[in-house]
Amino acid sequence: MICVSLADLNFAACRKALESVECAEIRLDKTRFSREEIAVLFALKPVLIATCRPGPFTLDQRREKLATAITAGASYVDIEFDAEKTFREYLTDIARKNECCIIMSYHNFKETPSPGFLQQILEDCFSRGADIAKIACQVDSQRDCARLLSLYDTDRKIIALGMGNRGRITRMAAPLLGAPFTYAASVPGHETAEGQFDKDKLENLLKILNNG
Repeated sequence: MICVSLADLNFAACRKALESVECAEIRLDKTRFSREEIAVLFALKPVLIATCRPGPFTLDQRREKLATAITAGASYVDIEFDAEKTFREYLTDIARKNECCIIMSYHNFKETPSPGFLQQILEDCFSRGADIAKIACQVDSQRDCARLLSLYDTDRKIIALGMGNRGRITRMAAPLLGAPFTYAASVPGHETAEGQFDKDKLENLLKILNNG
């Protein structure tokens, strides 16, 4: 499944975009939605992921936005691996009460660490309550890609992605190797991560790979 990552949209544009997708991540850190608007969006039908990365909002603001999305009907909430314990536990508790799955995400914007380090991150994600462990690392070589893709040798639900243009193969391979979804931009020019495909292009590539 392709998850379209939506950012830098107003309320009307975001609501319109959700009409034509099966699954979407709404980047609440890259929008200015009110609490009421968040509640309306996450009550809509598509499979929706609530994400609010550190940056423009305080910890309390992020917690409120994510909690609102969860109680409104979000299918998933994305919580950073290194988030403060009280923040993580608060959202985990609300998610469990609302049948919202937890994506625990680790990001490394500098490098792809060693296999042993990445395996430990996966273990820690699940021990902290993850339903899905997501690892996204900067990729600078084919070996980095191979290191990430090798993580799929597991029965657990994971998403392993390489950031940067050299990591694009990991975004194509992810759903073929067992990831519940892979991320794409809604249209060219609206990418939320370096190396991300747009939805139409990724769909075409996956069709070729599946038929090959």
